[in-house]
Amino acid sequence: MYRPLILISNDDGYEAKGLHVLTELAREYGDVVVVAPDGGRSGAALSVTFQHVLTSRLIKEELGLKVYACNGTPCDCVKLGLAQYCDRKPDLLLGGINHGDNSAVNVHYSGTMGVVIEGCLKGIPSIGFSHCSHNMDTDFAPMIPYMRRVIDYVLKNGLQKGVCLNVNAPDTPTYRGMKVCQMGQGVWTKELDARVSPRGFKYYWMVGEFRSDDAPETNSDWNGLHQGYVTVTPTKIDITAYEVMEELGELIINN
Repeated sequence: MYRPLILISNDDGYEAKGLHVLTELAREYGDVVVVAPDGGRSGAALSVTFQHVLTSRLIKEELGLKVYACNGTPCDCVKLGLAQYCDRKPDLLLGGINHGDNSAVNVHYSGTMGVVIEGCLKGIPSIGFSHCSHNMDTDFAPMIPYMRRVIDYVLKNGLQKGVCLNVNAPDTPTYRGMKVCQMGQGVWTKELDARVSPRGFKYYWMVGEFRSDDAPETNSDWNGLHQGYVTVTPTKIDITAYEVMEELGELIINN
């Protein structure tokens, strides 16, 4: 009997609870290969490593499961998994479960979604899962039935070429349901906390407050999460602003 092959990575590291929960869920569907960073890589997006060599080590091997830790970025982990540890093209790629949401414009910074976008670039149906709690021991149980629904759908129907899914869940014990949403709009403010060390030099912590620009009636993932819904945002690889191409027509030169 054919068992799907599922590749998993994250940006919180191979020891994160969210990764363990996602791995156990994925094992219900097929054989699983996990290649995850050896520590936290939040905010890594699609970054790749050129400054030093990549290394990895086998953490666990059981029937239908192999877990590797890599010293690179989440995107590196996907590349390494596909090139070295998957004996065939995976049927599904999963990122997460991230500790902290990846809604709105945060998708552009997210290492979790870097995993998913890299999988999508490789033509693999790919899903990212995130939970609004940053607590490393948070309870993911309420989220599991919704994750199953999304995974079941993608394994049955696939996804259009160049499209992946960004799934976020509120930090609440129950949900009002699940909705398909657009990516929320907004901007990070107050991003740097400047301090002075005892030796007199200035240094900075990256912090910040997110300001949503969504109107209350907008069907965005940011609004949906704050209304108590699990949100599913279809995300495209092609970021061309087609609606602007005609406006830029006067830039065209034909020699």
